[in-house]
Amino acid sequence: MTHILAIDQGTTSSRAILFNETRQVKAMAQEEFPQHFPRSGWVEHDPADIWSTTASTCRGAIERAGIGPEDIAAIGITNQRETTLVWDRETGQPIHNAIVWQDRRTSAFCDELREEGFEPQITHRTGLLADPYFSGTKARYILKNVDGALQKAKDGKLAFGTVDSYLIWKLTGGASHVTDATNAARTMLYNIREGRWDATICERLGIPLSMLPEVKDSAARFGTTRADLFGREIPILGVAGDQQAATLGQACFKPGMLKSTYGTGCFALLNTGGTLVASQNRLLGTIAYQLNGKPTYALEGAIFIAGAVVQWLRDGLRIIRDAAETQPLAETADRTQELYLVPAFTGLGAPYWDAEARGAIYGLTRNSGPAELARAALESVGFQTRDLLEAMQADWQTDGGPEVLRVDGGMTASDWTMQFLADITGAPADRPVIRETTALGAAWLAGMQADLYPGPDAFAEQWQQDKRFEPAMDEATRERRYAGWKDAVGRTLTERAP
Repeated sequence: MTHILAIDQGTTSSRAILFNETRQVKAMAQEEFPQHFPRSGWVEHDPADIWSTTASTCRGAIERAGIGPEDIAAIGITNQRETTLVWDRETGQPIHNAIVWQDRRTSAFCDELREEGFEPQITHRTGLLADPYFSGTKARYILKNVDGALQKAKDGKLAFGTVDSYLIWKLTGGASHVTDATNAARTMLYNIREGRWDATICERLGIPLSMLPEVKDSAARFGTTRADLFGREIPILGVAGDQQAATLGQACFKPGMLKSTYGTGCFALLNTGGTLVASQNRLLGTIAYQLNGKPTYALEGAIFIAGAVVQWLRDGLRIIRDAAETQPLAETADRTQELYLVPAFTGLGAPYWDAEARGAIYGLTRNSGPAELARAALESVGFQTRDLLEAMQADWQTDGGPEVLRVDGGMTASDWTMQFLADITGAPADRPVIRETTALGAAWLAGMQADLYPGPDAFAEQWQQDKRFEPAMDEATRERRYAGWKDAVGRTLTERAP
């Protein structure tokens, strides 16, 4: 048993990656699935699509690797976080589509929580804010809007879970209703100080505790797959939400280390060790990982739209046919034009947390065209990252910016985007050799639990850099451009923004 199967269930696609005993990628399979938008600001997935693409890519990766199920020591799972499912315990059938993390339908209820003064309790107990982003209010919506759901939940007949829980339920044939601490920490229902589901918050949201999964360490025994799925029973030994898994894959084990992942959204995590930092800048306190019953905390900043802005150029504006076209297009942009694209398509995340804001473009002229829009789209990722880093710097009370930013995710393939990131933040950006850091983090958890992979210290020593992007922009230009961005954001925020 020399391989680990990593399931990476994302927002727009499911992937399965097989890593060998030296943590090299042996084979990969990936399938996209549809996004559903019932109303403006609402985003859903069909749970059947999540499951079918996951099972299919696992079989595809095994087949491409040319190995048998007997060669797989364990499975690790990483997943889109906050996306919420509720299913019937007897039939295993979801009672509603999965409500995706990007969905904003519960913003009015979150306003209600803030107006009644309940948000400080949420923040103290969970490290989070009263925002539609998190799972708790999504679960409440399902219980209130599906006929008979609340009574069935009270009767113990329904199960709630984030995507990891749902996949484990399916993989084990309903034998395991579990999650890990990193995913639990994203629900707005889990007390990360005390390591348990929070009865006070669950009662306020009307969510029966009986719905909730058992919470385990990130490296633990989560169950065993049905033998008929892959040819034999395989233990599931590692689970982490995608951003925490990327933090592990980037070997950010020491307090002060920082990683930023650029996928559909962008998420920066700063390891704060055993200290749960109470943010004064509307960042999130969360669990980076939990091993041997001990949580390691992090400050997190979430940007809702990163790679999704490139999808918008392709699918919305149709000015590109492929994401790879964005960089050469941006390189041809007129540098005398300074467009600012604020991609608040589903609201703004940290540090603004304005659920009602919507996207805007500033600085348009008659000469503005596809190249300028492409450049503004890519630059928006760098500007938003600097917003996060400045907030983290203030909360972590450091004298300067980060020594280095470890970056990963699909957008890091664009050297132009990474160079602008380094330029606008004033910090070097390190891209790793293994860019599949999210899947690698999940694989490492499972492999370590299976005694196939080394512990944190040895794993960190083996981290390898592919390329470092050094800041090349002069200070005056950097500050002028960033001031322009802050002005654009200020014009975009709604009156209800904090």
